[in-house]
Amino acid sequence: MLDKLKVIEDRYEELHTLLSNPDVIANRVQFQKYTKEYAGISKIVDKYRRYKEVIGELKKMNDILTADDKELRGLAEEEAGNLSEEKKSLEEQLQRMLIPPHPFDSKNTIVEIRAGTGGNEAALFAGDLFRMYTRYAEKKGWKVSLIDSHVSDLGGFKEVVFLIEGEGVYSKLKYERGVHRVQRVPVTETSGRIHTSAVTVAVLPEAEEVEVVINAEELRIDTFCSSGPGGQGVNTTYSAVRITHLPTGIVVQCQDERSQLKNKEKAMKVLKSHILAKAQEEHDKKIAEERKGQVGTGDRSEKIRTYNFSQDRVTDHRIGLTLHNLEGILSGNIDEIVESLIKAEQEEKMKELNLK
Repeated sequence: MLDKLKVIEDRYEELHTLLSNPDVIANRVQFQKYTKEYAGISKIVDKYRRYKEVIGELKKMNDILTADDKELRGLAEEEAGNLSEEKKSLEEQLQRMLIPPHPFDSKNTIVEIRAGTGGNEAALFAGDLFRMYTRYAEKKGWKVSLIDSHVSDLGGFKEVVFLIEGEGVYSKLKYERGVHRVQRVPVTETSGRIHTSAVTVAVLPEAEEVEVVINAEELRIDTFCSSGPGGQGVNTTYSAVRITHLPTGIVVQCQDERSQLKNKEKAMKVLKSHILAKAQEEHDKKIAEERKGQVGTGDRSEKIRTYNFSQDRVTDHRIGLTLHNLEGILSGNIDEIVESLIKAEQEEKMKELNLK
């Protein structure tokens, strides 16, 4: 670990010198690249330097522990204890900071929620999850923009697609991908029997223009009449857009805007994110096959979480975490779940990188 930290510190000093170089300053692209890298490693360097200070102070305290002065030894012993605790904490923090971030962690995120088994009850729960994520986003100061939605007969959504923009959105929400199961008495159930329904959640990093290039001949674009809320234009103008990417078979659509052009732009944004995510999934799958075990971010066929209303229970099956605060969680208080998943994945990666 210390060898890796020394390499990072050396690079930090090198970048510090480069950013003072007139030639680098004159080159805007290069200057921005170095500035971003410098900012990205500054926190770990600060932490590493504090770690070295603690090691030095701890050595001084240990030297004092051999002194004849009893009172001085007592003070040194107390200070050495505090420094040892700080050293341990810094080591744990540095181990986690050495884990390479996922390439998409800083990206904005497109979330797709679809009702699965359970009919109207699944659609109602899809609406619950949509509210959970939008409230979570509000608490984080993120921006939510609706892309497409299909409302069910009794409320909720057959499908809802939305974009969340903000700092580190994907790093938090990537663990939400998979099947979310709900167990409760549906509003349509008169006998009081508990039903089990399921909703799938897809989490896609927003693709930038330079990351995904799509040729026009690879697309089939269909237009049709919108079928949801939208005013006088609904069912009268062909504003809704469906795009099929022929090489992969990926199909996306958008009907939320009255303008066909705006719907096409939104649909293309979703399509590019799907293609980018597909490429990354194939890469991750190859790596995962080499691992004996991992805390996965889940695919769309993996049951990741159960929400049991009668027991006021939410269980994340990947890490065996159970919380009895269902109402709070559905109100957007999912930090404890997210942070527990992050910690579990970090533990796994530290083992792989021999950091622990």
